[in-house]
Amino acid sequence: MTIVGTDARTQLSLQQQFLCMFAQGFEAGPFGPHYVEVGGWRLHGRVDVQTLRLALADVVERHEALRTVVHLENGVGTQSVLPARQPELLLVELDESTEADRDRRAEHLMIEAETRPFPIHEVPLLRAVLGRFDEQDSVLVLSAHHSAADVWSLQVILRDLAECYAARTAGNEPRLPEVTQYRDYVAAQQEEAAGPTVAAARAYWRETLRGAQILVAPTRRNEQVTPATSYHRFVTDADLSTGVSRLAKATRSSPFMVLLAAFTVFVNRRTQATDIVVPTFAPGRQHGFQSTVGSFFNFVPLRVDLRDCRTFRDAVARTRTACVGAFSHELPLLHVLAEAPELMSSVGPDAVPCLFQAVQPPYLMQGKRIGDLEYTAIWRRVMPQPLGSETPDGLIWSMHLGKTEVVGGLSFSRHLFDQAEIHEQVAEYLGVIGEMVADPDSAI
Repeated sequence: MTIVGTDARTQLSLQQQFLCMFAQGFEAGPFGPHYVEVGGWRLHGRVDVQTLRLALADVVERHEALRTVVHLENGVGTQSVLPARQPELLLVELDESTEADRDRRAEHLMIEAETRPFPIHEVPLLRAVLGRFDEQDSVLVLSAHHSAADVWSLQVILRDLAECYAARTAGNEPRLPEVTQYRDYVAAQQEEAAGPTVAAARAYWRETLRGAQILVAPTRRNEQVTPATSYHRFVTDADLSTGVSRLAKATRSSPFMVLLAAFTVFVNRRTQATDIVVPTFAPGRQHGFQSTVGSFFNFVPLRVDLRDCRTFRDAVARTRTACVGAFSHELPLLHVLAEAPELMSSVGPDAVPCLFQAVQPPYLMQGKRIGDLEYTAIWRRVMPQPLGSETPDGLIWSMHLGKTEVVGGLSFSRHLFDQAEIHEQVAEYLGVIGEMVADPDSAI
């Protein structure tokens, strides 16, 4: 294998610079050891461990972001690429027999990988766990430091890993297409910063967010609880999932827009607010870097005005308009904040950001066969986590619309929110969705 590395330091991307706003050195925060992204897949077929090790090394060599270290000095961040090294592959023998037991054990394996500390300077920033139920049924868990890889990146890594594994199993050297690197993205971002596209998008945000403040949640700080991020998860029935899809089609919207509209109504009922600015996540890959590993995701503020909205259908229409405008003018949040400096003024010691997402990345393999193995992504996560990947203080609602159910999660700062309150909010929100899909024309 060719060992590639460079000592030259380059600037951080705007996304990484935004993370620096929450940096707490390398001991906590977005550059600390608990900021981890995890993905899991069920593998059907016999896995050759040595070949898997070689394929993991191929992926680390291919993607520079997995061997890039961040430097924080005097408030300024830079990064540099190190030579490729063999990533860790941990083998775990699993013995559960029934399929339900295997599903639960597979999810638990993902939780174990997510809660294991991952120092940002322990390159490569990719680790793997292979849990084996038997010779034909395994679980592959990939974990990466979130500053180096987002959820989209994990799908890219798995896709490339599968191709490299298949090639090596056949006795061939992997021959994947050339890939652009994350530092190429940083350079492109810098070149485009003064261009007309960015200027037009900044003008949109300057006008759209005039006088706006992002949605925050009041906190009840508990000094007896160690600061950390917990995850509450929930599942709905098939009728709700079908209803969301039906209403989305009827209103020429997406399921995300319907779920977000219900969320704005939920917020309105709790706070009486009509001007609601909900931050969400967007892929951030509008530059043609779909096959590049790195931290690309953007925070996008969606401003929904519920004034004069009489029915749920009105709320969906207003939400659709907000989403179409925002996503067609997507920018890194630092650009947005430059045009709307008061946006974060609602955040304080007793009020933290509240985000909402329903993101499905590409390459989400479901029973896809590559070579001798079949890959099925584990997206249905239902187990609660007292401790999970660290996020800045706040709430993050996550929704995944499956074929027969809606699977959701709410990550929260456990030292700021009471568990009973979290359960109550979830029940209220699901109640609003139920009302909306049952009768879209009823009063909100």
